[in-house]
Amino acid sequence: MEPVWLRSYPPGVPAELDLDPNESLVTILERACRDFPDRRAFTNFGRAITYAQLDDLSRRFAAWLQRDAGLVPGDRVAIMMPNLLQYPIAMFGALRAGMVVVNVNPLYTPRELEHQLSNSGARVIVVVANSAATLAEIINDTVVEKVIVTQIGDLLGFPKRQVVNLAVRYIKRMVEPYRLPGACTMDEALRTEASAFKPCRVTGSDLACLQYTGGTTGRAKGARLSHGNLVANVRQVNTWFSSLVEKGQEIVVTALPLYHVYALTCNCFAYVDLGALNVLITDPRDTKGFIAEMRKWPFTCITGVNTLYQSLADHPDLRTVDFSSLKVVSAGGMAVLEFTAHAWSRVTGTEILEGYGLSETSPVLTSNRPDLEEYTGTIGLPLPNTDISLRDDAGQEVPNGEPGELCARGPQVMDGYWNDPEGTAKAMTSDGYFRTGDVAVIDADGYFRIVDRKKDMILVSAFNVYPNEVENVLTLHPDVVEAAVVGVPDGESGELVKAFVVKRAGSALTEQELRTYSRENLAAYKVPKQVEFRDTLPKSNVGKILRRALRDETA
Repeated sequence: MEPVWLRSYPPGVPAELDLDPNESLVTILERACRDFPDRRAFTNFGRAITYAQLDDLSRRFAAWLQRDAGLVPGDRVAIMMPNLLQYPIAMFGALRAGMVVVNVNPLYTPRELEHQLSNSGARVIVVVANSAATLAEIINDTVVEKVIVTQIGDLLGFPKRQVVNLAVRYIKRMVEPYRLPGACTMDEALRTEASAFKPCRVTGSDLACLQYTGGTTGRAKGARLSHGNLVANVRQVNTWFSSLVEKGQEIVVTALPLYHVYALTCNCFAYVDLGALNVLITDPRDTKGFIAEMRKWPFTCITGVNTLYQSLADHPDLRTVDFSSLKVVSAGGMAVLEFTAHAWSRVTGTEILEGYGLSETSPVLTSNRPDLEEYTGTIGLPLPNTDISLRDDAGQEVPNGEPGELCARGPQVMDGYWNDPEGTAKAMTSDGYFRTGDVAVIDADGYFRIVDRKKDMILVSAFNVYPNEVENVLTLHPDVVEAAVVGVPDGESGELVKAFVVKRAGSALTEQELRTYSRENLAAYKVPKQVEFRDTLPKSNVGKILRRALRDETA
């Protein structure tokens, strides 16, 4: 479609970037380590490592993979842990040795873990002790040959290391008994001499990560993300925000897990490219502790999802944080609701910049402008080198202003799913666009708005109802904390709208009152015919509300 969005581009941002096909994530890391050796790179639980230390430790880990594990370029290395200093060390070590990182959710069940390890063919896994029991259940059904078990406090130094590890294991009882014969520790791997590392040539065409999707349509699939895909997205994102960020000056708060592609690219890779300090938050669900950590830093950037920002805005301690240095507040993964955006802005004086992307697109495709002054409800404009096409079910482009499936093409888009040619073929159009499965509209200024997932659309008497719209209205009610909307079968209209709602503490809100409120803001066919109040709603590991779980439960 005609790139009308270019007329709305931020000053100084070009439509096309000149990308180097030989540049890799290893290039980005080694440049940062050379240019900012004494600057802190990552900090967690009060311990920081500099870029020089990251250089040394990742070389040691790479040497262990080559010498002790016997891996060769192209072999897969799984990493299963929350945000800890061990994560970037293991990840960059694997990448420097030419290996492929398989990012694994440490909250996976044995069934989910077995599928991902077997599907990827990972030969080595680095696992946090809290998840080792899960691994022990299924490891014999995988091709994993070497296991490294690390405890949460392993890199914190004496005596914090001992205190944290003892507390996690014996006081909080977060480590279940497990048996993994032959497993070694992170300490043992990092005692390998850095000089034993044998550098290998890594280019943009080499595979960097297998990023498994959430599996909302079946078993999770591994998106093949090359170094070129991820580097392109780093260049696109950092160019987009170039008016706000500066090399060697930024401090980014990383509360989303690094095993999720959003934090992986937009926090880790993009800010390493800037020589920034990454403040790793291991458990963002501990909102009070999270805010206490925020108070320690003059942070300049933060990323999150809507539920993360809402939980922060709802906590009274957020008002004790100094936001005077904050420049970039970005969000993705799910729609930013108007209520959340306003609540965040009132407390912090900053605006949430909503963007859009998927695991298959490294992930960012669009973003609102960095000079956003108020909530728009859009996902912004396509990044440089990104082409968007909105299409109907027949694959034809729809007229501007009409909803259509958002299809994307650009250097950040994967070349397919791991060992799944059929899934790859279904995901791509005949002319090379990736089908996102999301329905969007574009306005006259080139801004896109997601109206919903195609599969989540509710059909009421031949009228389309998009859950995002209904949820946004419901959450604007002062007594509603969260809401999720699904379609349920109905003999008269085909489907009817059902809302699952979390009320504010102490609220006496009734179903009838909420329906009356909805009728004041929505067409009659969009008003929920059923309302079920819940204490909580099911969420993914990054806080995204799982409509699928509610729909399956209702069915």
